[in-house]
Amino acid sequence: MAVALEPSGWWQRWRRRLSARDGSRMLLLLLLLGSGQGPRQVRAGQTFEYLKREHSLSKPYQGVGTSSSSLWNLMGNAMVMTQYIRLTPDMQSKQGALWNRVPCFLRDWELQVHFKIHGQGKKNLHGDGLAVWYTRDRMQPGPVFGNMDKFVGLGVFVDTYPNEEKQQERVFPYISAMVNNGSLSYDHERDGRPTELGGCTAIVRNLHYDTFLVIRYVKRHLTIMMDIDGKHEWRDCIEVPGVRLPRGYYFGTSSITGDLSDNHDVISLKLFELTVERTPEEEKLHRDVFLPSVDNMKLPEMTAPLPPLSGLALFLIVFFSLVFSVFAIVIGLILYNKWQDQSRKRFY
Repeated sequence: MAVALEPSGWWQRWRRRLSARDGSRMLLLLLLLGSGQGPRQVRAGQTFEYLKREHSLSKPYQGVGTSSSSLWNLMGNAMVMTQYIRLTPDMQSKQGALWNRVPCFLRDWELQVHFKIHGQGKKNLHGDGLAVWYTRDRMQPGPVFGNMDKFVGLGVFVDTYPNEEKQQERVFPYISAMVNNGSLSYDHERDGRPTELGGCTAIVRNLHYDTFLVIRYVKRHLTIMMDIDGKHEWRDCIEVPGVRLPRGYYFGTSSITGDLSDNHDVISLKLFELTVERTPEEEKLHRDVFLPSVDNMKLPEMTAPLPPLSGLALFLIVFFSLVFSVFAIVIGLILYNKWQDQSRKRFY
């Protein structure tokens, strides 16, 4: 579904369209960056909009990754430029990431990602793509678009290279999403298909206009939309009900290149807090969870690792084991002597 919007005020109109589509009474707040003002009402009886600056990033990128007071950390080959943050350059075997240092405790939220993927590679000779994360662990390099495998949380992937040669029904670049409780591996050979929640084709490479991705999480409902045509049109990509994400995780984005490469740039990340009215029944259903899950989707259960034994506990175990062994030997000797005495009496 695509809705054409006028350039002026298109972002606010789009938000009102999303609110109506949900059928829920929603309150959104907008904080005017740099104005020093608080939330403002767009129109009487309409919604508020509010931007969470501690979880947002935009130009100029002062202090990103270099200051101890910075809200964002860089990892790997990521570099701060004047107009964007480059996660990976158009070079082989590079990986980089950008992570928020502040855990997010919002109940309902919406993340807008302004990104650009471009390079010199021709058709199917570029890769590998980028990922947007909401996960328990941060700054953990790995093989999944530059992040660790078996992550805990949500991953949204903009995959630009098809690894599965036999697939025909899917056109790349392709956006997909995955929820993981730490028990699942991302299947690179099959482009993550065994564990994906859904996806859509997204032609995002080498475009001369802005490309956006929006991840929206409201009332356990995950919605992913995109604006990649330069027409200020938002198109549905993924919609999944019953997604349960814990609070207190971190937002980040990462990328990786292998034998093929691309420039993977992030221009901005903007997180909006969504305030949604809930009925008492919904309040009971929407209680906080401790591990990510998806209704009607069976994830293997995680076995919590046993905590390591302290020195005192180890000493007590060894001590009582020795005492028990000595006690067993003594009892054994006593029983053996009694048996010998009884044997001698039978012979006399």
